[in-house]
Amino acid sequence: MNRRELLQLTSAAALTTFAPAIAEAVSPTNHPATPQYDAFELVLEGPSSGNPFMDVTLSATFTLDHRAVTVDGFYDGGTTYRVRFMPDTIGQWSYATTSNLPALSSKSGTFTCTAARAGEHGPVAVARTRHFAHADGTPFFPFGTTCYAWVHQGAPYEQQTLDTLAYGPFNKIRMCIFPKSYEYNHNEPEFYPFPRAAGTPISSPGDTTRFDPAFFHHLEQRITDLRAIGVQADLILFHPYDRWGFATLDAETHGRYLRYTVARLAAFSNVWWSLANEFDLVRSKTTADFTNLLHIVQRYDPYQHMRSIHYSHTMYDYASPAVTHASIQTYDFAQAPAWLAAWNKPICYDEMQYEGDLPSRWGNLTGQEMTRRFWLAIVNGCYPTHGETFLTHPDAAQTDNEKIWWSHGGKLSGSSPARIAFLRKLLESMNTSGLDASPNPYYLNATGPSASDPKGPPGSILYYMDQHQPVQYIFPLPEGASYKAEIIDPWEMTITPVEGTHTGKTKLILPKKPAQALRFTRVRTADPVKG
Repeated sequence: MNRRELLQLTSAAALTTFAPAIAEAVSPTNHPATPQYDAFELVLEGPSSGNPFMDVTLSATFTLDHRAVTVDGFYDGGTTYRVRFMPDTIGQWSYATTSNLPALSSKSGTFTCTAARAGEHGPVAVARTRHFAHADGTPFFPFGTTCYAWVHQGAPYEQQTLDTLAYGPFNKIRMCIFPKSYEYNHNEPEFYPFPRAAGTPISSPGDTTRFDPAFFHHLEQRITDLRAIGVQADLILFHPYDRWGFATLDAETHGRYLRYTVARLAAFSNVWWSLANEFDLVRSKTTADFTNLLHIVQRYDPYQHMRSIHYSHTMYDYASPAVTHASIQTYDFAQAPAWLAAWNKPICYDEMQYEGDLPSRWGNLTGQEMTRRFWLAIVNGCYPTHGETFLTHPDAAQTDNEKIWWSHGGKLSGSSPARIAFLRKLLESMNTSGLDASPNPYYLNATGPSASDPKGPPGSILYYMDQHQPVQYIFPLPEGASYKAEIIDPWEMTITPVEGTHTGKTKLILPKKPAQALRFTRVRTADPVKG
């Protein structure tokens, strides 16, 4: 089933599940069944006087047999309060609410969690130490892209972005919650996180003692849309590119923003948390400040979604247990083995520069180079992220109408996405839970355990020749295990089988051409042929 088919099957159900603007309130004693990994939503009526965002506390404890999970609720404007919970286990769950308001406290009921919907595998978690898998055990290989401000571009353009993603190779998107102000991105957003009275200066964040539910309704709809097409939303909670004052609010306000955001969004199965994009460029905060904010997310997220922080120049301490994986800005793949050994957790090369034609050095890679960097990340046992920065009108730089994928979304025009799709399909077909880099004196290679025999010889071995072009090479395959060989052209997207099966030191004749790859797949055969 492709993403477009999945979108058609799930979009209606997803909208009812997640979009609070259209979800119906139900009686506490009459809840419909909730599929596993969907969001059960309890809607309560309460007072709107005063400032419920500041004055009201609401939580609910959900129990199944001897297990209990407590989640925060939130005020959603008017007289509406909500509690969202993502059940991960089939069965009948019970709940009871707690609040400082009698009208919201001691509400109880039950609901039944049924089997997950087709195509829903649950939230992503770390697997096999340096890799990822969904809650149901399905391996997940992040092939990311970057569209920082796509949810702030208006409905037609946002729908175009979703249509592009539905047919594209990317299953994770890095995106900001706050609006962004940076080169080529000067438009005012339709929604703001805090309410703004008429006449509020552009430089003001608005009334930071309250949140604007419309802003979050819109964001939730877009996360729901991404979920329907199988894309993880890597939500950037802070960033330095700001003209409204969102980055410079006090610690108390930022902490309240995080708790409110986690309460609203944590029940989405496709959420990741990125505490910041380029945290070290937010001059109003220290590393210690960001660590404290990171701990707030860690403490209040009942599902412990993927959680990291991205930097510009000063790398965060990714050995910290507060982060589940490293989110790095570099294309130094030679350091990957040392970082993996030091941090012992997955690494996402979340910013490797961008394919495009911008006058800035970071934004004018060729498609060949972006493709190369994806391969280098994969064969080093890490996970890459794409970005695209082509100018539509080269003479319109710095104007408000210039739309670039890396910031606005829209359509892709580069040559690397098709090659990235080829690599992703290749990796997902290798019957492995993740590739680990293996030492090699000359060429880069990665190996992966067989799904049927994880402790035996590698089930798959992938070599990437990078800039080298040998006419022949001896590959040190494991003795006693048989492999079929295929020569892969990552740019032409071709796979050419090599005759016979192979074991031990295997000499193969290769195309005299750079950037070729070899895949060895373990097979069962009585008489392996030594190459």
